[in-house]
Amino acid sequence: MELDSVSQSEIVSKDRRPDGLGDFIVLPDEIVCSILNLLSPPDVARLACASSVMYILCNEEPLWMNLCLSKENRELQYKGSWKRTTLHGLQVLDKCVDPCKKPLHFDGFNSLFLYKRFYRCYTRLDGFAFDQGNVERKTDLSLEEFVQQYDAQKPVLVPGLADTWEARKTWTPEQMLSKYGDTSFRISQRSSNKIAMKLKDYVFYMQEQHDEDPLYIFDDKFGEVSPDLLKDYSVPHLFPDDYFNVLDSDQRPPFRWLIIGPERSGASWHVDPALTSAWNTLLCGRKRWALYPPGRVPLGVTVHVNDEDGDVDIETPTSLQWWLDFYPLLADEDKPIECTQLPGETIYVPTGWWHCVLNLETTIAVTQNYVNSKNFEFVCLDMAPGYQHKGVCRAGLLALEDNAKISMEEDNMSSSELTQKKKKLKIDEHMDDLSFDKNVSDLEFSYDINFLKMFLDKNRDHYNSLWSTSNCIGQRELRDWLWKLWIGKPGLRDLIWKGACIALNTNKWSKCMEELCSFHNISLPADEENEQILMEYGLHPYSLSSMTSESGLKNHVPNILATGIVFLENGSYKIMPWDGKGVPDVITEHSTIDDIFSGTEYPFGIWSKKLFEYKKAGMPLEELVSLGGHSNIWPYIITKRCKGKIYAELRDKLLEEDVSNLASFLGKQLHDLHVLPVTPLNELSYLHIEKKLEMGHDNGTMDNSIQNINLSAASKVFFTILNRKKKDVSIRLTKWGSPIPSTLIEKVNEYLPKDFVELHNLFKDENGKFMEHNCCSWVHTDIMDDNIHLEQMKESGNGKEGSWRPSYIYDFSNMSLGDPILDIIPIHLDIFRGDVELLKKLLDSYKLPFGKRCSSDDGCKVRRISYLAMCYCMIHEENILGAIFGMSKELRTAKSWEEVEEAVWGDLNKYF
Repeated sequence: MELDSVSQSEIVSKDRRPDGLGDFIVLPDEIVCSILNLLSPPDVARLACASSVMYILCNEEPLWMNLCLSKENRELQYKGSWKRTTLHGLQVLDKCVDPCKKPLHFDGFNSLFLYKRFYRCYTRLDGFAFDQGNVERKTDLSLEEFVQQYDAQKPVLVPGLADTWEARKTWTPEQMLSKYGDTSFRISQRSSNKIAMKLKDYVFYMQEQHDEDPLYIFDDKFGEVSPDLLKDYSVPHLFPDDYFNVLDSDQRPPFRWLIIGPERSGASWHVDPALTSAWNTLLCGRKRWALYPPGRVPLGVTVHVNDEDGDVDIETPTSLQWWLDFYPLLADEDKPIECTQLPGETIYVPTGWWHCVLNLETTIAVTQNYVNSKNFEFVCLDMAPGYQHKGVCRAGLLALEDNAKISMEEDNMSSSELTQKKKKLKIDEHMDDLSFDKNVSDLEFSYDINFLKMFLDKNRDHYNSLWSTSNCIGQRELRDWLWKLWIGKPGLRDLIWKGACIALNTNKWSKCMEELCSFHNISLPADEENEQILMEYGLHPYSLSSMTSESGLKNHVPNILATGIVFLENGSYKIMPWDGKGVPDVITEHSTIDDIFSGTEYPFGIWSKKLFEYKKAGMPLEELVSLGGHSNIWPYIITKRCKGKIYAELRDKLLEEDVSNLASFLGKQLHDLHVLPVTPLNELSYLHIEKKLEMGHDNGTMDNSIQNINLSAASKVFFTILNRKKKDVSIRLTKWGSPIPSTLIEKVNEYLPKDFVELHNLFKDENGKFMEHNCCSWVHTDIMDDNIHLEQMKESGNGKEGSWRPSYIYDFSNMSLGDPILDIIPIHLDIFRGDVELLKKLLDSYKLPFGKRCSSDDGCKVRRISYLAMCYCMIHEENILGAIFGMSKELRTAKSWEEVEEAVWGDLNKYF
């Protein structure tokens, strides 16, 4: 007995944590595990050797799952565990078979955080059904009844809509595996990478896995990879309309998904994109649903809205974690609307409703999101620029009220959970600008479009405002969509007009256009015509006209019909002529510009635009916002009506010969643009700017490398802008994220030059001073597929329509002074889509040197044209790199920027 007693006392092991974690012991396990997720697999493997505690933490399956899924995009093949799968991807699995099988020993170590996660990984959901749910079930629901009682109002569960579908019989795991086993489907997971798995590999994964949040087939391209699947079902009669149908398949946002998932998988709390409505039909298995009305954020969920562009980010636990950890804390009156969906049932989720889904067993389903007359205005509202209204649409009055008004049962919440709740949406500092009849705190939240519209920023410039990356389509695509609806659905024009007024402030611009046309005696454009009415700051029309009068550009820039200034005064628009010379009184009286450079008779021309770029380069966001302000004064240009179509509409219809001719045409136009004389500005001009703006380099003075070079004033400003943009490039690229590889973002500062002056061909004069060889030219900066008009020619003799000929290039509002290569970048990436042969065709007709550069094989990287082009892409204000890596999946595995440079721009080095 005494020996047994001693043995028992010896079994009680010493706590491993102090020795095993060292200084990390002050951090909770949740933070330590979060840090481990930031490491690479080799670093995790090395850290596992540091101590027994680190060995336990570094061999946890959820960690290796995250490490594996954070790898570059690829087709995944599960190997029985996430560590084995990761090592297989690194091609080191054979060397590490035994460590993968080695059991973990936990004596002397305990962790509530790891235990909860382990429990969630192995819990069974047999008893999770909620068959007596409070979502209405309606059999034989008619379309009229659905529209009156449910559409855009409340959810409903409808049995029988899939009874006639082939999918009702054939969409089972066994039959789909037999027919589509070798087909790859996209996987939904909390990873920025797009991951796919063959169905046979995914079925193996479902059978073997024990993940808290299992991988989930959520494929919006299943109809393209397996067209037969589209024949197995049809859209239920309750949902006949989808206004996105007017868009071509490659233009419309994702709208239908094949969903396959095992027990414990599901969709965490979210509101469907663009505030669309959705229907979801279950073919196999059971799903548990929870829903909250619009504006009521579920417990445990935090909503963030980006102050810049309104991009909405949601922090939410997994669906299983929410039901296990948060659901039990809810009082009965705070619980969501719930139901268990059975095979053959279709659930309808209205616009703006929060919902969460948990698969109780292996499930197969199909779902579609759509826009109809009931939610059209909400969809337009969600895509309007700004951020306040987006927060209200998702978080309701939580987006406006202070933390004290958050109605949560705080006694049952941990300090970390309370901290998350206090991270709710910021109160907008400009709430006082809203013209409410009563205090915001007294308002009842209403998901009424007229109520939600009150939170729009009425003064926001919809054309120049940042466009949210969370929007389902871009700003140009939105205008194109509304236009196609206007033409294709004339019976809906009242509704379409309301949506356009919400999303684009169309009523404001329409009134303005009416005043302009009336003042200049120009007829209003007909519905079916394309009128080019430009209202932009930038190059003044008369200087543009004089610049093109003696060059080849004159035949391909639309004629200017009228110019002037339009301004809003006492609720009505006033028009005054202005030739661009001097400063009109209306601008002097209303402008916040503290200094107007008087060195030219066109104070608001290119040079002033360059100074503005110089001033804002490297500025913090808050300064930029105040710098932009809201203006009620617009200089404008009205150009002639351009016949034909833009290249964006014709891209897929043009013959190869037409596209080749377009490339040659663009080369000739760039030549004519880049040889135009640049207005000289003296050194005093630049010194005046430097002193006035006080925007030198870090030490407050102009960089010595620029001071010691005899550069033109324009070039000094240009180089200073480049150097200032370079300072925050890592932050900007990290914010953009995928598809830019994170491994390359880490190397960006190493790749870029110390000073951009190094990139230009400079030589010493007889006095030993550096001189500039490749000076700044006029550049358009954004010739893209919607800037080019083409006309269809008549075939000689028979009157039939033939090839398409380039006719006009327009939108010179971004005209600037800079390196000619800046015009090559958008053309090659947006118009040519990286086609090297088209680039060569352009260069053949361009016939201007980019400067005397060294050849690409002499080791002088800063003198490669390809290096210069790559650097411009990296520091560009727009996400040029996202376009590059989005266009070429192969480049996402590049190990260095030099590799990307050679692939995209290498052919420039052959051009001299």
